[in-house]
Amino acid sequence: MGKNITMKDIAKELQVSTVTVSKALSDKEGVSEAVRQKIKQKADEMGYRYNSLARSMKEGVSYNVGVVVAERFFSDNAFYANLYQRLVIELGKENYSCILEILSYEDEKQDVMPKMISGNKVDGLIVLGQLKKHYVTALEKEDITYMFLDWYDEQFAIDTVVSDNVYGGCILTNYLIENGHRRIGFIGDIMATSSILDRYLGYYKALLQQKIPIREDWIIKDRDENGHYINLELPDDMPTAFVCNCDEIAYYLVKQLKDSGYRVPEDISVVSFDDFIYASLCNPQLTTFRISQEMMAETVVDALTRKMNDRTYHAGRKVISGNIVIRDSVCRIK
Repeated sequence: MGKNITMKDIAKELQVSTVTVSKALSDKEGVSEAVRQKIKQKADEMGYRYNSLARSMKEGVSYNVGVVVAERFFSDNAFYANLYQRLVIELGKENYSCILEILSYEDEKQDVMPKMISGNKVDGLIVLGQLKKHYVTALEKEDITYMFLDWYDEQFAIDTVVSDNVYGGCILTNYLIENGHRRIGFIGDIMATSSILDRYLGYYKALLQQKIPIREDWIIKDRDENGHYINLELPDDMPTAFVCNCDEIAYYLVKQLKDSGYRVPEDISVVSFDDFIYASLCNPQLTTFRISQEMMAETVVDALTRKMNDRTYHAGRKVISGNIVIRDSVCRIK
């Protein structure tokens, strides 16, 4: 068994003081960002591991970060499950453990706060996915540093990390227009989350710019008030293409279209968001707007750790860009 690597070993390797190493690894002031990253990289290379319990007792912090997500968005949402895994990885790089708590329908309704924020079990909190306004109002009264991930609410000045949903909606819709489509519908409950609304606004913007009228009967809800997917009520007069708010609902749409006798993409083209597992499972594979989960997780962890070390730090709204991935679900029409 190899020897345990100490801060002194790292200091000797980099020819800096042990105090400098300690400050860098605990994200304290007094060390430049360049030196901090160099020390952390060397610590990883040398296999340095420190006693988190002893450190937390000494510094009065837990070195745990909580992730809370509403049950209605997590139970069937593989995208969020994978995003949570990315958070675990990124927090681990900063020597934090990650605790997940799924907020039940009743607890959210009755403003029951996550159990992990009591008793100083976590130093910070990431709210993954939308919560009801009254719940956020109650959460603001708690003495906890937190951020939103993948949503925002203009009513609350809460730091957040989101994907560039308006841009994505516009890019996808313009791609359909470039391929000859002018009868384009949208699948998603635009009042369910800020992300779906912004994706719809991007779709709407592209149509406005091309002077294509909006058809209200082509804006189709995909979920109930609890976030559960519902059977899509497709119109009798069908568009030639749909923009879906996520890959999962696009997958179900394609299946429903085929069951109804339509060919995809020959009769109806379909585009969506996320570039997650459903995009490749679908037949045909989906043209989609890729969301970088890695970048979202990295950005929110960086901002939250800064906030936990400096309560005056304000991250604002950080928008993560994306790109269109072209596959086989769009047919060019005259």
